[in-house]
This record gives sequence, C-alpha cells and structure tokens, in this order.
Amino acid sequence: MDKPQRRRPRKKQAGAGAALPHEPPAGSRAWTAPWAQIKYFRFNPLIFRSMVGAVSSGAKPGDWVRVYDPEGNPFGEGLLNNSRGARIGLRILRHGPDARGEVYFAEAVERALDLRSAWCGLGDGLETTNAYRVIHSDGDGLSGLVVDRYADLLSVEVHSLGIWRRLRAILAQIHRSLGTSRHRIHVDPEIAKMEGIDLREVPSEGGAEKIKIVENGIRYEVDFERGHKTGFFCDQRENRARLALRTAGRRVLDLCSYTGGFSLAAKVAGEAEEVTAVDLDEKAIAQAKRNANLNQARVKFVHADAFAYARQMQHNGETWDVVVLDPPKLILSRDTDREGTRKYEDLNNLGASLVRPGGLFVTCSCSGLLAPGDFERAVTRGVHRAGRRLQYLDLTGPGGDHPVFSNCPESRYLKVYWGRMW
Repeated sequence: MDKPQRRRPRKKQAGAGAALPHEPPAGSRAWTAPWAQIKYFRFNPLIFRSMVGAVSSGAKPGDWVRVYDPEGNPFGEGLLNNSRGARIGLRILRHGPDARGEVYFAEAVERALDLRSAWCGLGDGLETTNAYRVIHSDGDGLSGLVVDRYADLLSVEVHSLGIWRRLRAILAQIHRSLGTSRHRIHVDPEIAKMEGIDLREVPSEGGAEKIKIVENGIRYEVDFERGHKTGFFCDQRENRARLALRTAGRRVLDLCSYTGGFSLAAKVAGEAEEVTAVDLDEKAIAQAKRNANLNQARVKFVHADAFAYARQMQHNGETWDVVVLDPPKLILSRDTDREGTRKYEDLNNLGASLVRPGGLFVTCSCSGLLAPGDFERAVTRGVHRAGRRLQYLDLTGPGGDHPVFSNCPESRYLKVYWGRMW
C-alpha cells in the first residue's frame, strides 16, 4: 500500500490575503521612513500588492510614504495600504526624487480647481452649467477620490483608505474655494471592506437627497439615493450640447436614456420634432419624466429593455433621423471582456438598423477595459452585420474636467463615436 504523500506547506505570497514583507533591503537604513519599495519599474499610479516589495517596519495602512525603485533610488511618494485585504498595495501620487510630504494634497486640489476654472471655464457661469467634475481621481493625481459639484453640493466617492483619512481637510479646502456648503459621501461597501475603511467615521454631511442643477440651460433633478455613481453623468455634458446642434426638426431615438440627458438636450436645446427615450431602469425613467416636466418638454418615454425594444422596432420597420446608444458599462472585469464586447456589437447591430440612410448615429461606451480601437471594431462588425455602412466623423470623450494622465490611460473610459449611416 502506498504511503500517503505529505503536503509541503505553501509559502505565503505578497498578494491578497498576505501581509506585505518588512525585510529591509541592503542600504535601506538611509531611506526616509515610512517607505515602500516597488519590485518593478512601473509609472502607473496603481501598484498591486504583488508588485510591492519591502516596506519599513513602522509603515501603517493609509500612510504617506516615500517610494523607492527596485535599485533603491527615490522614485516618488504615495499612499500605502499594507493591510491584508487591500488589492492595491500602493498608490503612487507623484514621481520624482524630491519629497513634498503631506502638503502635496493641498497642492493637488489647488491644481485641480485651477484646471476647471482657467482651462475649462467652469465655476463662474453658473447660470449656464453648475454641474461638473472637480476631482477626477488618477487624472488629478488624487487616486481613489472622485468629487462632482452639483450647485452648492459636492458629491464624493472614495476608493482609498489614505484618501479617506485626509478627506475632511480636502473637502474643507474645496468648499472654501468654490463657495459650496454641503456634501454627500459614498463608499462602496465591498471597497470599504477591502481598503479597511471604517464607515462609522464618515465626515459630517449636510447633503439633501435631491438637488436641482442646470446644464447648458437645461434643468435636471439629481437623485442621490436612487442615482448611479455620484448621481448624474456630467461626463457627457459637452456631447449632449453637441448633439443638440444636429437635432432641429428631426426624429430622435435615445436608447439607454437613463434620466434623459441626451433626450432633453435634443428636445429642449436642439428643438427636435420628436424624441423617444428608452430605458430598462424604471426609477431612471421616472426621474427622466420629472426632468422633462422641469423643462416643459414633451418626450415619449418607454420602459423597456433596449435590445428587445430595438428588435421590435426593427421588425416594425421603424427608422429615426438620429439614434443615440449610451448603454451602461457592459464590461465589468477582464473576465467578462469577450461577452461584453459581443453585447456592444449586438446593440450596435440593432441600433444601426434603426437609422435612416444619411442619418446620425451616436454610439457610446463607458467601459474603461475596452480600448477605443476595440470599440470601433465592435461597432463596425455590428453595423456591417446589419448590411449597413457607417461613415465615421469623429471620436469624442468627456470634457476637460475629466483629465487623463499619460501614466494612467485606462482612466480614459468614455468613448463616443459620431457618424452618418448609409
């Protein structure tokens, strides 16, 4: 009879569930503590746990640390999270051999505010637009923080323990600069668990459940309790304004209309003859109807699945002068990218069949894991399957209040293709 084989104990890896190593490398006694060393050269701000080498013995989750490269040279500074549950072990917020320390946060916020005011022209003409992004996470060098302004209220999302611990000071600075007075804070429970964020320590809030805003002269109500993300998709602001320039006297179909952003831009600002808005989310449709009432606009709202509705209209032989596809994120992880890409292809196949010859086709993707070229190929395959041809005119994204740093291109998530259908 064979003897049972003894299992060798597995060595702990520096990945999820394992503590980051503390063994000091040679020469680290001269390093400025607290510190962390990366195993590989990587300029992306997000350093996964497996890519973090040694950390100083006194370094704690949420600490601002000096970062050293694999050869022991000063590489930058960032926020450490060496807790066992954290997926991102280190967020490098600035690169370079010199040290700025905690003053970095106030400087980064000031740069972000200056960008919105000086470059984007946001913050002054509040009678035209008082809803925009103030902090865009990695795009503003504040990884793990998203702040949107809605009139006098800040809507905040936090994904980082280090940011969470500095949130009071950051919000106080933004309120002083913008003259806002209230804020609402959201942290996904799963992220809070992974990052080690104690939700009982939420900075005091004074935000209402709903607030009315103005975008390009159109009024919207933002419902923070029932809305997605920070309450409203202000990343499409400039694309909605652009659509309005091309809808006068035309029939418009807005598939996946959410709370009616493109629909109202087409009807109110664009003076479209007729607008049909379709969405599966019953609460979103109800909000869209309230938004239409705020603007005394007549829009046909349909509570239906976009795929099913488009197939029915295809069967009925219906066509529109303008068709807008703005679905929710269809690729949630790298494990679902093939399935999500097929969904984009199928939806664009249906959408293409509903555009009259010579009509405008506007198709969007907010999946950060889908590169612009891959999205274009999915759109093209869908259009060609419908026996049509698309004359590509332009590719746009969000406005300048959603900046992207060159070392984090995956944060360029929104892609909007414009074309004429033949």
